[in-house]
Amino acid sequence: MNPPAGGAATPTPSVRETAEAWESLFRAQVAVMRRLQADPAFRGLGIKEYDVLFTLSGCPQGGLRLNELNEHVLLAQSSLSRLVERLERKGLVTRRAAPDDARGILITLTEAGRETQRRIGRGHVREISRLFGGALDADELAELTRLTAKLREHVVETHPL
Repeated sequence: MNPPAGGAATPTPSVRETAEAWESLFRAQVAVMRRLQADPAFRGLGIKEYDVLFTLSGCPQGGLRLNELNEHVLLAQSSLSRLVERLERKGLVTRRAAPDDARGILITLTEAGRETQRRIGRGHVREISRLFGGALDADELAELTRLTAKLREHVVETHPL
């Protein structure tokens, strides 16, 4: 155990403390997600579908393979395949053969998908701001971001799938 900058070593959390922190994080996430799913911005497109559009909006123009997309969204791969098929039928994404691998399929946003993501995203960000705004100040939001990023990095690095 390395001592923090102040000098004294911090105690290792107990199993109970760890479980309580997890439960608190999980329940906060569920409460926020329930409010976000009720947001009028998601009437025409579900939050899971939006998550796919949002993830693809940050990708290079070449798109992502299904397994790469699966690493960034909260769905099982079989559910993701069906969701991508629905998005393609709606004209929001396209699937095409990967140029370097005839068996590989790349998924990209269409212009309609990009515009849908932007439109919903604007309302979504306003709703997140409304939900978080009264609860946390700027320093607390920065600390929350730092802590959740640290936790995510630790889990991914030390407990790969």
